[in-house]
Amino acid sequence: MDIKPFFQFITVDPVNLSIKGKLLSVLASFIAILVIAWVTQKVGVGSAYPIIVASMGASVVILFILPSSPLAAPWPLVGGQLVSAAIGVACAQMIADTVLASGCAVGASILAMLLLRCLHPPGAATALTPVISSAPDHLLDYSFVLMPVGVNVAVMLFMAVAINRWILRYGYPTAIPLADKNKRGHSTLIQPSQRTGISAQDVELALENMDRFMDVSAGDLSKLLTDAQMQSFKRYQGNISCADIMVKPILTVEYGTEVQEAWKTMHDGKLNALPVIDRAHRVIGIITWNDFFKFVDVEANETFAEKFKAFVRRTPDVTTEKPEAVGHIMASPVSVMPENSHIAELIPLMADQGYRQVPIVNDENRLVGMVYQANLIAALYNKSHDYAKNQPVGI
Repeated sequence: MDIKPFFQFITVDPVNLSIKGKLLSVLASFIAILVIAWVTQKVGVGSAYPIIVASMGASVVILFILPSSPLAAPWPLVGGQLVSAAIGVACAQMIADTVLASGCAVGASILAMLLLRCLHPPGAATALTPVISSAPDHLLDYSFVLMPVGVNVAVMLFMAVAINRWILRYGYPTAIPLADKNKRGHSTLIQPSQRTGISAQDVELALENMDRFMDVSAGDLSKLLTDAQMQSFKRYQGNISCADIMVKPILTVEYGTEVQEAWKTMHDGKLNALPVIDRAHRVIGIITWNDFFKFVDVEANETFAEKFKAFVRRTPDVTTEKPEAVGHIMASPVSVMPENSHIAELIPLMADQGYRQVPIVNDENRLVGMVYQANLIAALYNKSHDYAKNQPVGI
């Protein structure tokens, strides 16, 4: 008898979480149940019902271990628990046989949750509670749906939103990881693109064709495919970072640099863009040719060249009606990329979002270089050319 498959089942961790993530989820579950029980106890003073339904323990596992699961969404949580509680009370009151009542409560609650699109597995356990807790001479009535189930669910939903956002750093109920805000400057660190050659409709159709429930949302599956493509690309291209292909040193301007001086710098250097930095050398904006042109009134009688020269030229008077400093015409905030990022992360920016250049920053968010489209294309071409030369004949 081959026992290898058995050991595979017990050695593979079904929860794809780091040690830190697991400890945070345990802490979140502890806090949630503690608060739910305390609030329900305070609200339901003198109630004959327990302060918390046992199925809430199963709900916290779904909400704080699997927050991106469709089963953890607000409607499945609220609808699944309340509908199941009502069905459980009905079965307990109408069916005297506990065995039959148990089967009917679970079966009917699952059917109702499927029809109402609020499947939440702990709801089936909630439906059993009135059946197994009711004595023949003291049946639970429908107030059980509101107290304690209703109060439990209301507090649970509040705790799920608060804990997932503030402790676990998930944007529940959307379960999108929250990006850390860059507080060191006015630039925005680019995250890996979520776009792939597979559309959201393709993913949804594939899930439908499975004809069985998959405990993963279309968004999470799309992100998984994107990350897999990115890892495959990095393995094929090798470890080439933005620092390896960036141009340095580069010309820059500051917020208070005059428009005339900035234009002369771009014109003389034959540049398409200039990063705008502060005194700490952090990127706060960027100017391109378009930022100069957009302030020129094309409907005036003069030629475009005359109007452009008039815009760029420094105004000798104390007052002016046109922008005089770079800070008044620059584009901000600016998308930047860390210097240790793989060049694969530049591709969606330039191919999908149309960036012609991306400022590169160090660990302190200070500007260290710039990557242009030509740099990226050259790096990809050279790597592909080297790969092709090293392949055996016939491949």
